Amino acid sequence: MQNMTAIETKNITKRFGSKVVANKNVSLKVNYGEVLALLGENGSGKTTLMNMISGIYYPDEGQIFVNGKEVFIKSPEDAFRYRIGMIHQHFKLVNVFTAAQNIVLGQNGKKFNINKINSEVKEIADKYGFTINPNKKIYDMSVSEKQTVEIIKVLYRGADILILDEPTAVLTPQETEKLFAVLKKMKEDGKAIIIITHKLNEVMEVSDKVSVLRKGEYIGTVNTNETTENQLTEMMVGRKVELNINRSQPTDPKDRIIIENLNYVDKDGVSVLKNINFTAKGGEILGIAGIAGSGQKELLESIAGLNKLSSGEVIFHNPKKNAPVTFFHKTLDRVKELAKEGAFHYENGERVDFTGKSDNEIRALVDDGKVLFNEDEIINLRDKTPLQIRELGVRLSFVPEDRLGMGLVGNMDIIDNMMLRSYRKGKGVFVNREKPGNLADTIIKDLEVVTPSARTPVRKLSGGNVQKVLVGREISSSPKVLMVAYPVRGLDVNSSYLIYNLLDEQKKNGTAVVFVGEDLDVLIALCDRIMVISSGRISGVVDARTTTKEEIGKLMTKSFTEEEGANG
Repeated sequence: MQNMTAIETKNITKRFGSKVVANKNVSLKVNYGEVLALLGENGSGKTTLMNMISGIYYPDEGQIFVNGKEVFIKSPEDAFRYRIGMIHQHFKLVNVFTAAQNIVLGQNGKKFNINKINSEVKEIADKYGFTINPNKKIYDMSVSEKQTVEIIKVLYRGADILILDEPTAVLTPQETEKLFAVLKKMKEDGKAIIIITHKLNEVMEVSDKVSVLRKGEYIGTVNTNETTENQLTEMMVGRKVELNINRSQPTDPKDRIIIENLNYVDKDGVSVLKNINFTAKGGEILGIAGIAGSGQKELLESIAGLNKLSSGEVIFHNPKKNAPVTFFHKTLDRVKELAKEGAFHYENGERVDFTGKSDNEIRALVDDGKVLFNEDEIINLRDKTPLQIRELGVRLSFVPEDRLGMGLVGNMDIIDNMMLRSYRKGKGVFVNREKPGNLADTIIKDLEVVTPSARTPVRKLSGGNVQKVLVGREISSSPKVLMVAYPVRGLDVNSSYLIYNLLDEQKKNGTAVVFVGEDLDVLIALCDRIMVISSGRISGVVDARTTTKEEIGKLMTKSFTEEEGANG
């Protein structure tokens, strides 16, 4: 079967409605004993094409051939009949079932003989180099183990053609190496493999050929050993793109957020964060690495005031030196107390003394901006609401799977979504749309948001473009602390590099940037320091300029003794 065509598409077209053409006349093929990487920008039609091959969608036009014969795949069941299996990025497993139960789930007429199934699963695992416990429950498994179950599930059902969608997105470097070793064994066994990934270094390492889609159309296929990352990117976007992450040197970094002995127990009584201690500095990017579910999300939410801490402090050094005092966070009594402590001065340098002044006179001085801070203001964010923390300049931009669930309203247009943070500042029934409109236009231009106009409802945009609007809004707010989690999740290469370089610009402006990412190569290239979290604890902090992926990978899987857990 080696070098025989496994699957081929000819002039495949798929439309959604009358205006959206996801795929247009796409023709490509993959052979047995070959790994084909599928590349393309967000919205280029990669997943749509694979969904047609795996039976989730049905093409409007064109043909699909398996082993040289035309086939009609109208369901995933049809795809399995033609020995096609797709491993989706978001696993489709039943958490309360074991690995073995999930592997045989849905196979009509299959008698459940646990010993026979375990033996068959072990045979597949040994053949390709998997490590699996058939009797282990899914909810007890790591991400890598769940992925192994998904792959064995399609192999168990006889798949000779495998499609993997972003298979390394949440794996450690060590787990990625194991997966690639498995893929190579499957290739040697004659399997045809299609892999969708945005990581060009992985494309170069694991694939034999690369097919590129652009705006739903097939651009071409090249042999991996005859191309470069830059050439592939140019095929994807239609022009030369510099694949360089700008990492400026930190200049005079200053403490901005100091976390002391932070502990968080969730509503189910689970200890999610344990004795967390670290400092984020203005003028640097602090990366956070960890296996998915290690507490990264909860840590950022805790700093932003969204979680009620069990214990610990979140100390914010507000850069207020020589800046005016306001009543937004300070009551009149607190301003009087701080004045007695010598915290303020006037523009001429004279110490502020409110002795003999009425409350109205004090309010007038503060409202006129004449009372200035001597030093940066130190605030415990545990005492503040999420709104107050945000107004202090501590911004959180978390990009989840459901992008419209975190800060954007689908039925609102882009301008209105820019205004969400400022509606309460409008006077009367009128709000000023000019500044949000200008901001929307800037984000559309700088981040290359594909949209008919700034007045288009965000629910009509592709997932990647919704993400650009979400991240762009937070970056454009000139924050003092910017916390971003997975800001390029699912974005194409060109868009990702735009975001990386915008984060470096924020760092140059003195912002403390906290960056939670999945790609260790990016963390190492972009950040100044990388803090690693394992099972809710900090397992190490490394210098991004001198560390290695292997060192970070070991810290990501570090286990703690009870004594270490108690001491943080």
